[in-house]
Amino acid sequence: MKTITLRPIEIERDFGQLAELFTREQNEPTTEPALREDYETHKERIIRLMAAEDEAGKLLGFNWGTRSRFDAGEAYFYVIVKPEHRRQGAGSSLYEDFLQIAREAGVKKLQVSVRDDSPDSRSFADRRGFTEHAHSLAMELNLDDFDDQPYDAVIERLKGEGFRFTTMEELGDTIEARQRLYALNDTAASETPGSEGAHPWLSFEDFQRTVCETNWYKPDGQFVVIDNASGEWAAMSAITRFEGADYAYNLFTGVDKRYRGRKLAQAVKALALHHARTVLKVNTVRTDHNALNLPMLAIDRKFGYVPAPGMFRMEKTIE
Repeated sequence: MKTITLRPIEIERDFGQLAELFTREQNEPTTEPALREDYETHKERIIRLMAAEDEAGKLLGFNWGTRSRFDAGEAYFYVIVKPEHRRQGAGSSLYEDFLQIAREAGVKKLQVSVRDDSPDSRSFADRRGFTEHAHSLAMELNLDDFDDQPYDAVIERLKGEGFRFTTMEELGDTIEARQRLYALNDTAASETPGSEGAHPWLSFEDFQRTVCETNWYKPDGQFVVIDNASGEWAAMSAITRFEGADYAYNLFTGVDKRYRGRKLAQAVKALALHHARTVLKVNTVRTDHNALNLPMLAIDRKFGYVPAPGMFRMEKTIE
């Protein structure tokens, strides 16, 4: 059994390797600068960030635990170990270290995301008393196989019925427009099957900080549909290309429940995919859905999306 030592993460020394591990093991593409930015944004809520290294000082893995923005008694965390160093005690040491600190910090509930194509990771969580709370299904679309022209007729029909298709860029990305985008995003997300009514943001100010002020927020990739008669924002679809990624990511597509059943989701999503092809210059688009969101899963399958590795959200109550 090799000697394993835990030490605090050093940003200059370790963040490059951490970014590589996040990208490879969590299917979360990131870069060292992006990880540094994320750290600065959330550092006041980070309760543990430790590296595991061997006797030669080689980094084996790390833990990263952050208190929830919504409930100080909850925290989510990562324990990631390089594949070649697993089953040698590093993961257990990192988990036990975080668990102790979480208890001392008054945390009562832990959340962790585990890839659904990694039975070893799932077993690691199961053995430590975590249970599955939600399953996020990942989907991937090859744009070479997607023909958006059939949706032109749907869009024209909807325009004829009084709907305006536009973007945040065309609307000037004003504070007023952002407030409307927030309201639609937040409401539609909380009404999505499987969401249990949870709201993604604490307030508009929180939305501004965690969405509009990030480097991935692009106003020309925020598509919205407005009901001309009432001025109501009926539907939206957001798409971007994260730094360092060779694909686009469809962050969210939502429709106000008063406007569902009129193919607005298909229409606005088709525009987002066209944007990915013509502006973002990618051949692949990825997205994720709660496994219970059957309507959106049906739309994506119709578009030609195929399954990709997703995530189980696991939870555990601690004393």
